[in-house]
Amino acid sequence: MNNQPNVLLIDDDPSVRESLTLLMETIGIPIQTYDSAEAFLKHYCPGEPGCLILDVNMPGMNGPELQLELAKRKIQLPIIFLTGYGDIPMTVKTIKAGAIDFMIKPIKGKLLIDRIRAIFQQDSLKGAEVNPNPLCYVRMSDLTPREREVMSMVVAGFTNKEIARQLSISHRTVEIHRARVMEKTGASNLLELAHLCEQSRSPSVADL
Repeated sequence: MNNQPNVLLIDDDPSVRESLTLLMETIGIPIQTYDSAEAFLKHYCPGEPGCLILDVNMPGMNGPELQLELAKRKIQLPIIFLTGYGDIPMTVKTIKAGAIDFMIKPIKGKLLIDRIRAIFQQDSLKGAEVNPNPLCYVRMSDLTPREREVMSMVVAGFTNKEIARQLSISHRTVEIHRARVMEKTGASNLLELAHLCEQSRSPSVADL
């Protein structure tokens, strides 16, 4: 069995497979590509180390369904989801199920490479249970109690007007808190914020 970790890319879009293959080859990271979840299941050898880069929406079995199938088969691989679009409930669901990250296409090459290298640096690559990134804790520790409160309500889907009414503060104050949350966490959109928020749900973070 090959013990060198590989990037295992599953995407039905040939242009995505081609561009990410070129990116990985440029930096010397081995990559195997598959055009469907079914093709991956047919050829993957359980126990082979690697990082799974998984498209969400595909013909046949989609990404989240493959994630569930791998769990049933007790195949533990760190998963980075890719999608052309997504929503917060989907992000939270996949992260709760063990995914490492949820990224929106088009992917920034450096960001994806950084994520993959961080995963490969983990002591174990049997990744659905890989520990959350410690950087997440640092980001969350910078938030004030009120900013945490606003963040939780934003991720839950409340509008600024609803948050202002429930917290008895002005709409403008909510906007300021929301902007500071995005700045401090480094999240560029609500999907990333939902991801960070879900990762932070542990006793160690709650005690910060």
